[in-house]
Amino acid sequence: MDAQGLDKNRIDERLPGYRRIAHLDMDAFYASVELLRYPELCGLPVVIGGSGDWQPEIHKDGSWHFSRLRNYAGRGVVTTATYEARVFGVFSGMGLMKAAQLTPDAILLPADFRAYRHYSRLFKAAVAEITPQIEDHGIDEIYIDLCGLTDDTLTLARRIKQAVRESTGLSCSIGVTPNKLLSKICSDLEKPDGLTILDPEDIPNRIWPLPVRKISGIGPKATQKLAALGITTIADLARAETAFLQTHFGSSYGHWLHEAAHGIDDRPVVTESEPKSLSRETTFERDLHPRHDRHILSKILTGLCTDVANDLQRKGYASRTISIKLRYDDFRTISRNITLSSPTADAVAVRRAAEECLRRVSLKQKLRLLGVRASTLSAANTLRNSSMSHQGELPLAE
Repeated sequence: MDAQGLDKNRIDERLPGYRRIAHLDMDAFYASVELLRYPELCGLPVVIGGSGDWQPEIHKDGSWHFSRLRNYAGRGVVTTATYEARVFGVFSGMGLMKAAQLTPDAILLPADFRAYRHYSRLFKAAVAEITPQIEDHGIDEIYIDLCGLTDDTLTLARRIKQAVRESTGLSCSIGVTPNKLLSKICSDLEKPDGLTILDPEDIPNRIWPLPVRKISGIGPKATQKLAALGITTIADLARAETAFLQTHFGSSYGHWLHEAAHGIDDRPVVTESEPKSLSRETTFERDLHPRHDRHILSKILTGLCTDVANDLQRKGYASRTISIKLRYDDFRTISRNITLSSPTADAVAVRRAAEECLRRVSLKQKLRLLGVRASTLSAANTLRNSSMSHQGELPLAE
């Protein structure tokens, strides 16, 4: 035990130094993609959110006119923001109206998820050229198992960062440690364009002083509850007895908290995982009426079904169960699903199934969200693109 009551020997027991797990996190990914398109915005506070009527407009002289956040009115949320906007307290998930109060002069851009998915595929393919031992962890982050490679860790990490930059023009931050838990923490320590390599003996100085929320798996509610118990840093958490944590958080989660505080994580990098479902949904900028906004809703449904079908085709799956999700203006949420006679990845078939689901719900009340999900997935050997040109309108109220 050290003077603070922390057992440093506990760290070395379960952290084999030969494991090299990297976590790669793209820097302000969506915003960075937009800055490639609009380089004149580099260095400015930029907020990405919604998909409304604030598309940039080009002037006759070739310059762009951008909307300002102060002019926004609606209930959209921030998808991401540049680091220049984050210094004002803007963060993902914040309401755009709240963000406008914090930085009214920020540039407002709509989210373009097609572009983000394109760059996501590019950076993952670039890393796969160096090593295929990759665990996909979302559109902008991956875990990489470096154990089978002969190059030293610093050289490998720099090669990966350079490959990502050359393939996308974007920067990323990488943390390399003996496990996934520590690597995810470390990839965030020196952003943007960071590179952190951490050995077990570095945990007391680099990890323990951090707030507990830096551990992935400790959310806002757990952070608040830990603070009420006098635990605010990872060092505080490491000092707490396992029995004490289990008393307040339950046997399983309490044990995990103690392990995580000591940097212990035995999870492997999973290079192949079967998704249970694929889905797309959108929250509207304003509530839409099934009758008065029928054409708008029909277009949105078509887009969601097409996106779900494209996702299925790209990932090599077909779906037997198609579901729709509706959220009414009173926040009541319902879903309906239909099982098909055979699996499909065809956009027309997905939309027809979604229509059947919609016929089984009440469409007299305004809507604030619409979603489409494909589940009961199976591998498909041959998938064909399809056109929506012959598809009818959304079966809404007459």
